[in-house]
Amino acid sequence: MSRFRALLQASLNATKRALVWNVDDLVPPSEKYIFNFNSKEELKRWHLYSDSEYGGLSSASLEIKEPGNGSSGIGLFSGNLSLDVSESSRWNITRSGFCGMRSKKFDGFIDLDGYDTLALKLKGDGRCYISTIYTENWVNSPGQQEDNSWQAFVFVPKDNWYIAKIPLARYLPTWRGNVIDAKLEMNPARVVGMSLSVNAEGGIPDARSGPGDFQVEIDWIKALRMQ
Repeated sequence: MSRFRALLQASLNATKRALVWNVDDLVPPSEKYIFNFNSKEELKRWHLYSDSEYGGLSSASLEIKEPGNGSSGIGLFSGNLSLDVSESSRWNITRSGFCGMRSKKFDGFIDLDGYDTLALKLKGDGRCYISTIYTENWVNSPGQQEDNSWQAFVFVPKDNWYIAKIPLARYLPTWRGNVIDAKLEMNPARVVGMSLSVNAEGGIPDARSGPGDFQVEIDWIKALRMQ
């Protein structure tokens, strides 16, 4: 087949597919699972970080709890927040007391363009956590390797399961933990990862804060179409 005929055939095939589309094909489902902490395989999709990388003394772990009775597992993100810094640290850090769990890079992108809300099913300790969405770098200057990060607080009530629903519009653009003072819009079609982190200080009023142990259970994270 000549190159011209091949192009013509591809065009005809695309036209046929377009003619048989219906509205349901164009509208995404009302919800889309992104992470589900129901097995130990999920652990391979995440890595931990903390101020210990810079001389701090905080620590964190992520495991899958097996609830038994034939039900699926639950993720447990826990650890200890410390404001202290190792005397032998070669880093001149001014702030310690943070831990986080970040997903490994997706194979490509997660397209959340048809959704307006991120939902997390959590059971925690009364602390305020930070939900971060990482997107392809277009806000930062060219040449920087860091992904763009968009952050929002999520309060996790103590001892009871809670579904936190965070509108994507509430996520603010940040750079190294600081909010960028500019009107920028997230590109939800180019999501490359997510994280959940906790700081010893800061958060919303009346939330538990300060150094010490933290613990939050995670059932799932998914995108919702609320509107």
